[in-house]
Amino acid sequence: MSQSTVDVQAYLQAYDQIEQEIEGLTEVQLKWKAAPESWSITEVLAHLVDHSIVVSFRVREILAGSEVKLPLFNQDAWVSGQKANESDAQDILIAARALVQYNSLLFNRLTDEEWSKAGINFKGEAVAIAAIVPAFVAHVQVHLAQIRRIKQGELGSLNSSCAI
Repeated sequence: MSQSTVDVQAYLQAYDQIEQEIEGLTEVQLKWKAAPESWSITEVLAHLVDHSIVVSFRVREILAGSEVKLPLFNQDAWVSGQKANESDAQDILIAARALVQYNSLLFNRLTDEEWSKAGINFKGEAVAIAAIVPAFVAHVQVHLAQIRRIKQGELGSLNSSCAI
């Protein structure tokens, strides 16, 4: 798969949709959780930065010719361990955009041969760099839907608590 078939622009624009979805939300709304074990919108954003860090590492491991299995991470433990809900959503978005921008610079330098390089994931399956980029974009879409569900739950919670 060549770079021309990998949509780096969609990768760069993934956070535009998230920023549009959370525009105008208050700090209370961004940190609201349906249950203690559920994620808030702020925690979803932190997870996406964590995922960007892991993707960055995986791509670089593949390009370096490493033969180790690509790392898996415990997303719930990462989110809770870093006290993500105490973070500021805008600060998280700045970090997310910086990582995506930095990775896109690398992606724009890759040759067709490099795009086709693959590493082995935790399941023992080969994963090419060319598959990692669209998978990241799809991952963001999953969490965009999650953000919408959180917003609906938060609004429903507010409406039911205000009912007479």
